[in-house]
Amino acid sequence: MSAKFTEDLRQTVIARWYTELAGNPCPRRNHWQTKVIYYRAVAELLAAHPGHPLTWKTVVGAVRPRGSRSTFYEVSGPRARHGMVAGLIADGSVRSIEIALRYRRQDPVEQLIDETKVWSFWPYRQPFAEPATEAGAAPYQVPDELHEALVLWAGAHPALAAANGHCPPACAVEDMTVLHQGRLAAIRAEGRLTEVLRHAARY
Repeated sequence: MSAKFTEDLRQTVIARWYTELAGNPCPRRNHWQTKVIYYRAVAELLAAHPGHPLTWKTVVGAVRPRGSRSTFYEVSGPRARHGMVAGLIADGSVRSIEIALRYRRQDPVEQLIDETKVWSFWPYRQPFAEPATEAGAAPYQVPDELHEALVLWAGAHPALAAANGHCPPACAVEDMTVLHQGRLAAIRAEGRLTEVLRHAARY
């Protein structure tokens, strides 16, 4: 076990974005709860209608107890509050900007799906992120712990995993670059993890 890698994964930009929103008291806590309501609606819609395109109207209609157009655009879109991609851009590091460019979407529904993937994947991420060990992997290889977590998540949430062209949760891309100690570009990490999800979908 490497304390360094555990701490590095706790301090990634997306990990900080997630924990600061999920763990802070009002008003950010209330905003996170609103986000989760929309994430849950997206996940449930995709599970019920795999491959069916979502619109902001279908998402709003699925939110319980009640969704609205204005709340949808507070959660996703160009003026969204506390957006994941905005957090990556604000960080300003090369790695963060690379990931932001991969996940910057014109369609706010696709952007919401990306954040839903991170929210849904988080319980699968934490068991390997907490006791993280040095990758020791060959260039471009997906570390075993991350591979297993992705496959388990995709098996439990196949429609969500397949959405947005099997694009992996952004936190998994960032984690993989951390575990490779900066020797792997985010675009290559994203490509390798997309392959993992495509392969998992065939079995």
